Amino acid sequence: MSRICFITKKKPLFGHRRSFAMNFSKRKFLPNLHNRRIWIKEKKKFIRLKISTKAIRIIDKIGINKFLKK
Repeated sequence: MSRICFITKKKPLFGHRRSFAMNFSKRKFLPNLHNRRIWIKEKKKFIRLKISTKAIRIIDKIGINKFLKK
């Protein structure tokens, strides 16, 4: 499964891990993703989404129905 948020389109970023001696090695910054079941009133069913914590806050603020209409 991909590590991409369905709503915000966040995906892994790449960078370097730096030591005190300023040596570096490659690393990956992963988004904070969660699998959620969200109830859709119009369709009367749950949908499964892989979304970030920021997307969960967006859904709590404006609602899933307004977001899906955009």
